[in-house]
Amino acid sequence: MAGYYAGRLDGERLDACYALAGARVRQYLEAEIAHLRSRLAAGERVLELGCGTGRVALQLLGEGRRVVGIDTAPASLALAAARTPMGAAASFLCMDAAHLAFADASFDAVACVQNGVCAFGVDQAQLLREALRVLRRGGRALFSTYSDSFWPQRLGWFEAQAAAGLLGPLDRAACRDGFIVCADGFRSGRLTPAALAALCARAGASGAINEVDGSSVFCELTKPRGGSSR
Repeated sequence: MAGYYAGRLDGERLDACYALAGARVRQYLEAEIAHLRSRLAAGERVLELGCGTGRVALQLLGEGRRVVGIDTAPASLALAAARTPMGAAASFLCMDAAHLAFADASFDAVACVQNGVCAFGVDQAQLLREALRVLRRGGRALFSTYSDSFWPQRLGWFEAQAAAGLLGPLDRAACRDGFIVCADGFRSGRLTPAALAALCARAGASGAINEVDGSSVFCELTKPRGGSSR
């Protein structure tokens, strides 16, 4: 899926997907950002995985925070950079989230929202391990996926994207059990709370899992304060 976002669903086309969001989907998107902001402290250095055109990263600025967004889609990164206010403490880099080019303990918080954990097409446990590696001791990693209770709204949103030609036609028979599947190869799943807990265990960590707004499931991992910086 990383290639799909970098080669077809990037830049202005990615923006167009959000323009099609109805009121309930916009509420979901805003609730994710509000929850994320509520878990950040002033002055923190924050890394966002899969930043796209900067929709989330730029809303994390303020209170002295420094924000770095990474993505594999150059067109999206260019838009994010162009939208960054002059002098703002934000930067956007082309990078693979499963192989971060940052030193250990570089960030206070790492965020990966809107189901990025299922969208990047990488080993999910490796994704979590890398996030933990670049966190300082006591730092937090926050990952979100879709809540199953949000399925009707999520499906309707993707139907609108397909109708607009931003995605291929939906494979109606395959769109079930939390998976969106399109005829052109697009596929987007989700993780249940139990699957999130199992993923954390695979990554050698444990985290608090909770539902937000009846639309997202968040997993928050805190890097242990003892031991090495890794």
